[in-house]
Amino acid sequence: MARYKAYDSSQDAMVPISFEKQLVPGSFEFAINELVNRNMNLSIFDAKYKNDETGCPAYDPKILLKIVLLAYSRGITGSRKIEQACRENVTFMALSCWTTPDHSTIASFVTSMKEEVSSLFRDILLVCEEENLLGGTHFSLDGLKLSSNASKESSGIFSDLKIKQEKLEKKIKELVESHESTDKKGEDKNTNSQKRENQIKRLEKQSKRIEKFLKENKPRLGQRNKEIQSNITDNESAKMKTSHGTIQGYNGQALVDSKPQIIVHSEVFGNGQDFGNLTPMVDGAKENVKSIGLPNDYFEDKQFSADSNYHSNENLKKCEEEKLNAFIPDTHFRKRDPRFATQERHKPEKEEKFTQKDFSYNQEEDHYTCPNNSVLKLRARRHKLNNKFFRGYEAKEADCKECSLREKCLHNKNSRSKNLLFYIEDAEETLSQKMIAKIDTKEAREIYSRRLGIVEPVFGNIRIQKRLDRFTLRGKQKVNIQWMLYCMVHNIEKINNYARTA
Repeated sequence: MARYKAYDSSQDAMVPISFEKQLVPGSFEFAINELVNRNMNLSIFDAKYKNDETGCPAYDPKILLKIVLLAYSRGITGSRKIEQACRENVTFMALSCWTTPDHSTIASFVTSMKEEVSSLFRDILLVCEEENLLGGTHFSLDGLKLSSNASKESSGIFSDLKIKQEKLEKKIKELVESHESTDKKGEDKNTNSQKRENQIKRLEKQSKRIEKFLKENKPRLGQRNKEIQSNITDNESAKMKTSHGTIQGYNGQALVDSKPQIIVHSEVFGNGQDFGNLTPMVDGAKENVKSIGLPNDYFEDKQFSADSNYHSNENLKKCEEEKLNAFIPDTHFRKRDPRFATQERHKPEKEEKFTQKDFSYNQEEDHYTCPNNSVLKLRARRHKLNNKFFRGYEAKEADCKECSLREKCLHNKNSRSKNLLFYIEDAEETLSQKMIAKIDTKEAREIYSRRLGIVEPVFGNIRIQKRLDRFTLRGKQKVNIQWMLYCMVHNIEKINNYARTA
């Protein structure tokens, strides 16, 4: 007969734990403990407490910051989950010295770090500088779009939200009438009646929520002064297109130093378009390096790369003012890649179209005649296109509409009439054109290709390894705190991995 070891689930046991020995040198939790105790100034939180003589003693901000940073490093963002870890996980017990703060204290601490989080971020950045982890020659800027704690179904311009409220009111009225009708007939007195009442209450709540939002808020305007979609749950978030589909979220930006991928500035924006984020990110990075004692010209002549979403004359002007050696390609950058020069051979041959040589010019009347004898009259004496000036000639829409040679004449099947442009002269070269000429050189392409190896692994670490796949807070200010804390975790990890060998 088989024999098994004896056991007794009712027995008691004392398990001695040395909190200090749980924090093993070289581990991430040890790095957090040392940095918070020795390098981070948490006296900035003292002014928030008014319990010098009366009131209950508060949890030490050092304890709260340690457990939040450790939790974020393990993908734990919920305050209740962090509280549970402090009661059950020995490492969390060691960092919190078994003070077991409750979830409301943890949540309040995180969301209240408005100005303080920037100071804490700079404390970690100063350690990076002291450990010789800053000073790379290449800085790269990019954004990570993540879902917010808001539903995209709650989005719309004000007119759409008003229509949605009216539909809810109509549905509520229909349910109430149906409910009253069944009551009079004495039918459905139990389960179905209760379900209908709950449904009415739920729809009334949604309707009142929309009504309150429309009264208390104004339409959001985009960069072109045109109304954009608002969101009832989190009106500072926005709909954004990603490779995974459209999300309701925030755009987490990070400016990364190539040595060794230290984040020098981070901030979230409620806008999916990147081109408006370059200036605040560069200014924020300058403030950060200035606060840790680095010179004002720290970024001058350094290589600065960003993808084509940041390409604009305004951004290139900012880079020129800051004396950055910028590499920001235009949206057609890949099409001009010499490696793809022969790609057209794989495409089916197209029917030859008419060229300008097929149009005859009448010098006296100053017009052109097409192969089907329709006249193209002068429409513009100096038309500017791609920084060049042209004379423009255009045919009548009626002549082109029924033309038998339309398919062979018009390059775009949706065009209404034929246009001819004749080059006159170049306009003054823009910053965008200078950048296009620069980025097309072999050396610039090689430098720009380093961008992927600098900034993308940072987002991979935060999103995959640290499991930040969505923001759990609402409002730009609170989401920004969460994003900066995650960027601090990334930098602390770099300190722990590289400082000992730097």
